[in-house]
Amino acid sequence: MKKFIATLVLGLGLVFAHGVSLAEDTPAKPVAEAAAPAAPAPAASEAAAPAAAPALVPNKGDTAWMTIATVLVILMTIPGLALFYGGLVRAKNMLSVLMQVFVVSSLIYVLWVLYGYTVAFTAGNPFFGSFDKLFFKGITVDSVAATFSKGVVIPEFTFAAFQATFAAITCALIVGAFAERIKFSAVLAFCALWFTFSYLPVAHMVWYWDGPDAISDAASLEKVTAAAGWLWAKGALDFAGGTVVHINAAVAGLVGAFMLGKRIGYGKESMAPHSLTLTMVGAALLWVGWFGFNAGSNLEANGLTALAFVNTLVATAAATLAWIAGEAVAKGKASMLGAASGAVAGLVAITPACGFVGPMGAIVIGVVAGILCLWGVNGLKRMLGADDTLDVFGVHGVGGIVGALLTGVFAAPSLGGTGVYDYVANAVNPDYVISAQVWIQTQAVLTTIVWSGVVSLIAYKLVDIVIGLRVSEEEEREGLDISSHGESAYHR
Repeated sequence: MKKFIATLVLGLGLVFAHGVSLAEDTPAKPVAEAAAPAAPAPAASEAAAPAAAPALVPNKGDTAWMTIATVLVILMTIPGLALFYGGLVRAKNMLSVLMQVFVVSSLIYVLWVLYGYTVAFTAGNPFFGSFDKLFFKGITVDSVAATFSKGVVIPEFTFAAFQATFAAITCALIVGAFAERIKFSAVLAFCALWFTFSYLPVAHMVWYWDGPDAISDAASLEKVTAAAGWLWAKGALDFAGGTVVHINAAVAGLVGAFMLGKRIGYGKESMAPHSLTLTMVGAALLWVGWFGFNAGSNLEANGLTALAFVNTLVATAAATLAWIAGEAVAKGKASMLGAASGAVAGLVAITPACGFVGPMGAIVIGVVAGILCLWGVNGLKRMLGADDTLDVFGVHGVGGIVGALLTGVFAAPSLGGTGVYDYVANAVNPDYVISAQVWIQTQAVLTTIVWSGVVSLIAYKLVDIVIGLRVSEEEEREGLDISSHGESAYHR
């Protein structure tokens, strides 16, 4: 382990040194990176305004809202996700899950500042950014990031912190798939590799572009499209992370479940959740925090923010009702676990759509997600045969795919959606074709599945070779709380 850590540190040091060299040798490109209705993903900005134009100053209200939204996303992860996952495992593994979520988040926050932000949100190529902002180089209290609206900005530090929380919760989501049987050191090593080679490029592909202020005519739009992330250039719509966060993490989790194998006693011994009370608390915190996740992805406080907020509210409620209704029909009883799982399914599915669809479209997305994710954690799970401990793929994978595809349907203005904004005409594009947009959404889904699947397979294999993935049978039976951390969540 010591040799592995030393090698990892040396490797990262060489990468950073090379990055600094590139950053110093290459002139920085003045770009305006931002989110827009035409490409819902936020990207950072140093607006290239004419010399005579006055500098854009962040609005205090937008800045305050985005600061709160960032805190809400942290709340989603710690304690929201940690408690949701923790309540679902057996008592002997509660602390290990809390520890994994807590420390993975801490790891990603640091890596984000070191190199994550610059790889995801600077101009480079269609798949990766540059090293121009390695170690947050060049970002100051006066740096700004654009929003959905031309001429509206927020502090770049605020934007960078907001995006850091997305990266952290994405990696933490994966923990649920291999809970109760993985080495703690393996979790950290895998997450570092996967974050670098899966999360960052997918975020760049879906969310990076030069921003609305860089578009004034057809020629400038063509230039912005050529410099954008691969999926953004195709026109993929993902307001807050259906592909980048949920499908990306779900595929990594499913690959991990296969790679680690089933838990000892799986299918033979009772592995019921030890505290549905904590799971409900965690789900409630996720729902509250998700308003920052979705509504915050607009990057400013206006009517579109309100739309994303309402859609997050009603889609989640609809999915909860659909899930427990399905349970009642299939099993004769509605469960608290089903209600909590349905809520998360709705939150996942509305994530890519929240700023593009109307409230009625959001309700339909929630209902469909509730029903299909219920099947995902039952029928699909049996078909796949993997021990996905906390149903990461069944909820986040299925829900993410449902949401991404239905975004293409219900974003249509004819169905109450916002359509796609044309920054040349400064109006919604009147030519919206549902079938064409669904095909673009399908390409984004398939690209994310393949990219994350390949990276995950390689990353798990490397970690297994170097330090091993799974704890011993004795440690697994004892529980990871004691065997991995020397502590217990509860005193008996």
